[in-house]
Amino acid sequence: MPSHTTRRDGTRYYFISDLHIGGDEQLQHVEFKDELVSFLRNLERGDENAELIVNGDAFGLWEYTDLEGMEKFDALVDRYPDIFEQLRATGERIPITFIPGNHDYELACYPAYVDRLAEYNVTLEQEVVIMRNVGERLIWIEHGQQRDPNNESPEFGNPYANPPGYFVNQHITSRAGKLSARGRFNWLKDIQSVTPMTEIPDWMLSKYFYREMSPLLRYAALPFLLLFNFSFFVLLSVILFATGVWTYPFLALERFLQSFGIVGTIIDLILFINILVIILLILVSVPAFFLVGDIRKTLKRFGLIEGEKPQEIADSYVVGARAVFEDNPNVAVFIYGHTHRPSLTEVDDRAVVNTGTWLKRLHQKTVLFGILPRVFYSSFRLNYFVVAADGDAVSIEYHRIEKENPNDLTLLEKLLTRKPTTEVSIPERTVVGTEWNGPRTEIGAPTTQRNSPEERSQ
Repeated sequence: MPSHTTRRDGTRYYFISDLHIGGDEQLQHVEFKDELVSFLRNLERGDENAELIVNGDAFGLWEYTDLEGMEKFDALVDRYPDIFEQLRATGERIPITFIPGNHDYELACYPAYVDRLAEYNVTLEQEVVIMRNVGERLIWIEHGQQRDPNNESPEFGNPYANPPGYFVNQHITSRAGKLSARGRFNWLKDIQSVTPMTEIPDWMLSKYFYREMSPLLRYAALPFLLLFNFSFFVLLSVILFATGVWTYPFLALERFLQSFGIVGTIIDLILFINILVIILLILVSVPAFFLVGDIRKTLKRFGLIEGEKPQEIADSYVVGARAVFEDNPNVAVFIYGHTHRPSLTEVDDRAVVNTGTWLKRLHQKTVLFGILPRVFYSSFRLNYFVVAADGDAVSIEYHRIEKENPNDLTLLEKLLTRKPTTEVSIPERTVVGTEWNGPRTEIGAPTTQRNSPEERSQ
């Protein structure tokens, strides 16, 4: 059964998650540290009845590979004294509660963490689910890893019962933190921001091409890659010319290129090479299609790749929330994190809330032309939700702490793409629990699921 705590009437519950503080070498850098300390300080200075709940992955304990047990907590305190001292100060005025996520799953396994966090006025509830009263209703709070087959703890509380995601993290994410500083640019540490993990190969290809590849090789290949799509039309014109169906396109193109002299000759040569490559690709595409399909089936059979897209993942949590609402009729709000995608979904006059992440977020963008690797734009969305009673109903406020987005793209990446829209369509205030038969949103937004652009576009 979920842990259930009753707070005083009028309590405003603040929710954040997925901070992932800590890790090996380059993963130790917390890019939002100043904003986090300021957020905690504002809670300390406030005069409202409040509780701060961090619903999982406050720490990146999985990301430590050279430390064991409570050595990880000691490392956190030594590395981030300002964060822990502010937790202590804020916790003297309002309750602060942590629950374990998957990346800090060890919090669920050792009683010593309860005592150590209590030194900083943080209450650790070693539970999968906790609940809070909000007026006459209830809030269901979890991290969400137990609904993810790759990160579900098979025996919650057993430190040796780790899910597949633990081993992936130990061998990939933590290793990336150790190697990141060796690159031409310190980018590999951002691997923990890549979600879902199936996008890691595309992300690494992008970073290799735009960051690590020898500039001479990159810019030598650039004309071929930029003109590759156009080469398909040239090939079609060649076929039409050779068959006598339509000679005009080919002859017009030749005259046009000749008008540029030596530059036109170079472009003509590039197009000719591209056409040869296209013909070769066509010849090998048929057997490659069947081979790749069989490999994917094999990898899925072994559970090494997931077929679900981000939108399907979000929908699976809504399905889980519906089951919770059915079994617990007085639950007004279902809160989870884990997927790093903030959202608010209204379901039968209840709300399903994803608390997102404070990590850097990545948004992929296809290049305007050519077959170059996609570009990954970085952004921050330091968001938090506040849940409180509103008469007989429940209000959910969405807040964002402003932080300038990183300027970490090369000039080539900027020239090849248009900046993506990264705004998240979540109302500033939503009210549920009025009648249990129809949600009411304050700002007049439609009563439909409001997810991040990435989830809606997948």
